[in-house]
Amino acid sequence: MAYSEFKTIMQVQEKFGLDIDETQNLFSDIIPLEMSDYLKQTIDQNLMIANAVNTEKARSELLIAPILLEIRRNFPNKISFFSGTELTVDISLGLNGYCDYILTASPEIYEIRHPILTLVEAKNENIKGGLGQCIAEMLASQIFNQKEDLNLNIYGVVTTGIIWKFLKLKENLLYIDIKEYYINELNQILGILAYPFQEYYQQDEKTTK
Repeated sequence: MAYSEFKTIMQVQEKFGLDIDETQNLFSDIIPLEMSDYLKQTIDQNLMIANAVNTEKARSELLIAPILLEIRRNFPNKISFFSGTELTVDISLGLNGYCDYILTASPEIYEIRHPILTLVEAKNENIKGGLGQCIAEMLASQIFNQKEDLNLNIYGVVTTGIIWKFLKLKENLLYIDIKEYYINELNQILGILAYPFQEYYQQDEKTTK
């Protein structure tokens, strides 16, 4: 078994005994992050092509990757970005395979190092169909971090590049945001993507004082 074999929310919920809350507007108080001129120009140029080609690969390369790299630029030398990288945590539990995108709060760019904070699953059109796989990857990331005694909130995203659905895993409780965000709300999307790193570095500063 692997991440991609978790096809439904119920499948991963039953296997790992998760409690699920689908009633929260998780990021209603998040401060939007103003996109750079570079990202605005990139999305303006790429959006028509991505929609015309209309494949998962095109949207992933032309829309999703540039948006995630914008977050990395906002935290110089603090965030690493991984695309299509293997994350094997526990083969016996099916927590193995390749993740579309991983963002870590680590400057290490050659290998995935703790802490993993955000997983992004790219889908062509079916957001619902990617939730089970994304949740499995979030659980794997939680275990990965816990091996280093890090009990952190894990954030997940399932996106078509146009629509963005956010999740949050806190211990055994999974939150699925009631709201979906669209690419015309890109500053809000950027604010949400930046939040896990703001949260982590604020906590890290407190513990080191």
